[in-house]
Amino acid sequence: MNSPNPGCEEDVVIRTQIHLIRNLTDVPFCAKMSRADRQKLSERVAEAFSGNEALSHLFQFTDMESLSRVEAVSLVERHLVSADFISDRRGRGFFVNADETVSIMVNEEDHIHLQSSEAGLNPQKAFAAADSLDDILDKCLGFAFDENLGYLTQNPVNLGTGMRASLTLHLPALREGGGISRISSNLSKLGLALRGTFGSGVEPKGAVYQLSNHVTFGLSEQEAIANLQSIAMQLIEQERAARKELAESLEIQDTVSRSLAILQSAKMMANEEFMQLISNVRFGVAAGLIDPIDYGKINRLMVLVQPATLTFYSGKKLTPAERRSLRAEKIRDFLQKPSP
Repeated sequence: MNSPNPGCEEDVVIRTQIHLIRNLTDVPFCAKMSRADRQKLSERVAEAFSGNEALSHLFQFTDMESLSRVEAVSLVERHLVSADFISDRRGRGFFVNADETVSIMVNEEDHIHLQSSEAGLNPQKAFAAADSLDDILDKCLGFAFDENLGYLTQNPVNLGTGMRASLTLHLPALREGGGISRISSNLSKLGLALRGTFGSGVEPKGAVYQLSNHVTFGLSEQEAIANLQSIAMQLIEQERAARKELAESLEIQDTVSRSLAILQSAKMMANEEFMQLISNVRFGVAAGLIDPIDYGKINRLMVLVQPATLTFYSGKKLTPAERRSLRAEKIRDFLQKPSP
């Protein structure tokens, strides 16, 4: 079965993210900064946003030190910040727009880590949003740039464009066929990385992987995006071919049907079990084995029932049993059985 929006390839590609790494010209790299220095820079960036009429209405600023551990982890689960960013929240700030498609980490490994996200395979739109904000902030703050080295970054591997483009992919058929390790090895030779999103290794939870570029020097942003998209289309076609073959198996058909039934009726649900079951259902939708369910709905559910995010939106501390119960309730609400 084809994606409902073939241009975005949503049957395989969950989201596209563009990351831009930037540093200010007159400030030491983060590794050389004290907590007070970080705080001053965070305030300086906040002033740049508040002083720009367009940005001040679009973005909300959060001092990371003001967040609880659950709130911070939820930001990671919602793909708005990195795990490293919340490991030490002192002197760090965070900006996000209303629909959480654009976010900015201040004082991560570098001064500014800007990221833009779009559903499905949509790198050009994600880059356009990131590039536009990058231009505005450059005028306000002044980013360090060298004619030969490009944007100056703390880690030399990010020199050049300072851009990382990544795609979150659902690859259950390729994982089932045992091809992920070989594919990952081949991609590393091309300057790309394929790794698990929810857990590491070749069998991450839910068969969700991240494909990203490693080369930022010696090529333009558009060249890097074109390379990533070209490889992604090859992976998409491989996944679809493997999916078509798997879908002919009665055992697979039964697994998909049972997975949907469990999700629609379970009273308790552990996160690891959910990730496997929802992966089976997403596969079943893509393969035409069950009635269509909007991919965006599935993707949102995969985030909303993650442990910290579930706890955060509940508004109270949850025991493990309460969390499993609430997760099952949310899943049932999302995947209600149609009325007879």
